[in-house]
Amino acid sequence: MSAPSLSPRRGASPKVVLFLTIFVAMLGLSVLFPIIAPLSRQLGLSETQAGWFSTAYSLMQFVFAPIWGGRSERVGRKPVLLLGLVGFSLSFGLFGLFALLGLKGVLGGGLLFTLLVASRLLGGVLSSATLPTAQAMMADLTGRENRAAAMGLIGAAFGLGVVFGPAIGAALSRLGLVVPVFFSAGLGLLTALLAVTTLKETRQPGSAGTRSRPAWSLLRGPMLLILAVSALYTLASVGMEQTIGFYVQDTLRLTSAQTATTVGTMLAIFGFLAAAVQGGAIRPLSKKLSPGLLIPVGLVIMAAGMLLLPSSSTFWSITGALAVVGVGSAILGPSLSAALSLGAGDNAQGQVAGLNSSALALGRMTGPLIGTGLYQKVAHGAPYLFSGGLLLALLVFSVISRPQLDRQVTGQPGVPGD
Repeated sequence: MSAPSLSPRRGASPKVVLFLTIFVAMLGLSVLFPIIAPLSRQLGLSETQAGWFSTAYSLMQFVFAPIWGGRSERVGRKPVLLLGLVGFSLSFGLFGLFALLGLKGVLGGGLLFTLLVASRLLGGVLSSATLPTAQAMMADLTGRENRAAAMGLIGAAFGLGVVFGPAIGAALSRLGLVVPVFFSAGLGLLTALLAVTTLKETRQPGSAGTRSRPAWSLLRGPMLLILAVSALYTLASVGMEQTIGFYVQDTLRLTSAQTATTVGTMLAIFGFLAAAVQGGAIRPLSKKLSPGLLIPVGLVIMAAGMLLLPSSSTFWSITGALAVVGVGSAILGPSLSAALSLGAGDNAQGQVAGLNSSALALGRMTGPLIGTGLYQKVAHGAPYLFSGGLLLALLVFSVISRPQLDRQVTGQPGVPGD
């Protein structure tokens, strides 16, 4: 039996509040997407050094996300979520401060790079509490039959953040490339205030069933297969995200300011389509098709978009390829999350969400280094050919493994003792 949920105040929909919380948190993160590439170049950093910002952040998420997910089972979801939001704000504030000092010439060289990476390491440790806790809270509030749609709602919040974030980041960059960074820090604090005043606890600390097995005990059978797909598809996706700013600037021959605006517009279109799929189409699709079938569908669409990118050399052709990638990822992400959630018992939702966040972080940790390395050392189109090939390999893997995936989501929960 699951732990009893606490009742929210009348009129306050916990799913709506949770949606808004994740949306604002993602908005704060995505305003940086258009400015990381031009900011890195203004600071005198290479493409590979810029990749380390994401790798450092994701390394700590890989280590700590399962820890925070398990802790939310014991102490409740809300305090862990708040810690993640405040940590997010603190790390971005430090990153912005160090970048500003670098632009003014106060810091430079190895010291500047070290401090920037250190701020990202701190952010990864603390903000890794946000996503697994949010996913666990949504699972607490949702029955098994609606789990894929609920994960789609989380995905839609992320997608809408990607719609508005890059556009806001591009607009704010006209005031200075570090302005969006400080905006993100302030937005993190605003999100924490929203959560602390309106979001209700969904899991009572100390309730029956909170003593569960270690998260790593879930790493077996179909659960391990799904986590592997999560990690590798994220690696492919992030390799694209970390290099698209450089690709747009070099292919379209733009200035730093033009690059921030152009990439912001492209990613806004990308995010709008992803949010539309996750917030609308995924619900009817999930009622007709199992996650075991939706996962290959998402992979093949996403791979097609990646393979289109190297031959894209105009604004609209690049944007069109990114849109295809966005639709594929919008189908794939919620389907993987739903398969994991359905395969875990009610008392392991925080743990399995933490493992999934750790798998995603593993992809985000390695993707930037591979993507920027291929871009800098091989060819400008190499990261996208690599990502497309990897997604096609995962497609073959998922088709072969589909019987196991279907058993994972239609059989009994995978945690003994529930």
